[in-house]
Amino acid sequence: MPPTAAPLPVEDAAHPALSRSLVLLMALACGVVVANIYYAQPLVGLIGPAVGLSPETASLVVTLTQVGYGAGLVLLVPLGDLLENRRLVVVTLSSTVAALLVAAVAPTASLFLAAAFLIGVTSVAVQMLVPLAAHMAPEASRGQVVGNVMSGLLLGILLARPVSSLIADSLGWRAVFGLSALVMVGFAVLLWRVLPQRRPTSRSSYGVLLGSLGRLLVRTPVLQRRTVYQTMMFAAFSLYWTSVPLLLAGAPFHLSQRGIALFALSGAAGALVAPIAGRIADRGWTRPATGFALAMAALSFFVARAGEGSIALLVLAGLLLDMGVQMNMVLGQRAIYSLGAETRSRMNAIYMAIFFLGGAAGSALAGYAFAVGGWAPVTWIGFAFPAIGLLFYLTEFRGRPAA
Repeated sequence: MPPTAAPLPVEDAAHPALSRSLVLLMALACGVVVANIYYAQPLVGLIGPAVGLSPETASLVVTLTQVGYGAGLVLLVPLGDLLENRRLVVVTLSSTVAALLVAAVAPTASLFLAAAFLIGVTSVAVQMLVPLAAHMAPEASRGQVVGNVMSGLLLGILLARPVSSLIADSLGWRAVFGLSALVMVGFAVLLWRVLPQRRPTSRSSYGVLLGSLGRLLVRTPVLQRRTVYQTMMFAAFSLYWTSVPLLLAGAPFHLSQRGIALFALSGAAGALVAPIAGRIADRGWTRPATGFALAMAALSFFVARAGEGSIALLVLAGLLLDMGVQMNMVLGQRAIYSLGAETRSRMNAIYMAIFFLGGAAGSALAGYAFAVGGWAPVTWIGFAFPAIGLLFYLTEFRGRPAA
């Protein structure tokens, strides 16, 4: 496909290229791409028997997708500081299409699990788009642009599970992956046609690029701090949304799979806070907004504890948590994207990879805590994560603002 957008100079691209329609397209793309990581989570009980996985090993469907995503964050996302960004995004999305098609037709467990891993690896295209949007945005409105794009990402995370449940209920689980492949094709074509080119100035080798990740983390206090905050927040987020379906499936609610899917839709409203968080960051209010976001997430688990028998309170808890997590994520990305364009993709890779591990830890703890003690230990563990973040946040006041 020949490019239809004129190349832009690397770091001094003309900002008018970032129109509202392009921001919307990038937000939608982030949502549909990141959803690929979560589609299989409510379908494990259907996928396992169909491909020959035992109940004990069926969870590998989710685990390998998450492991693949983590690998892609470390191995592929830093390439945004080395290779032309538009081509990198489209090639990665094309690989996602292939992986989804294999998952849709895989007859055996080994083939499906390999496809699940590759779906995770290639879905990191979403983390190539967010830094690109930051590159294209004027400094004065960078937080707002990042917030708008990230709202699409959070919507994708929150809507993926209910959407896959509803599609599987009507058309079967294989249709989820087949339909997603078609959607990926459409977005790959659109992004190729409308994204501007961005060629990084770095001439480092791939090995040097990867080797710099550890040094960047060690030498960048702002990145360290923002990563700790979001790791705690995403652990709480994953713990809540992994455990609350277990609560809703039992007494006194006894919700069906469709009912749980509809409940999950309520959390999508939390994405609306992302553009607001971006504007707050652009005005220089990152520090107080960070404390507010952490406190909101901690409070949500007190609401969740009180809501053990009330769907309304559980919905409120989910909204408070989602808003806090999304606000803190946007504040963090705005802060690290301001540290320099030449390292932006690598900074984003470090930030996302580490807090994604926090999310995996939260998910793992959720099932165990609920099985051992029910809802009460889940809410106390959930509270502990943002509480730890708040304690670390208080250390900001010992010196100069750290963003």
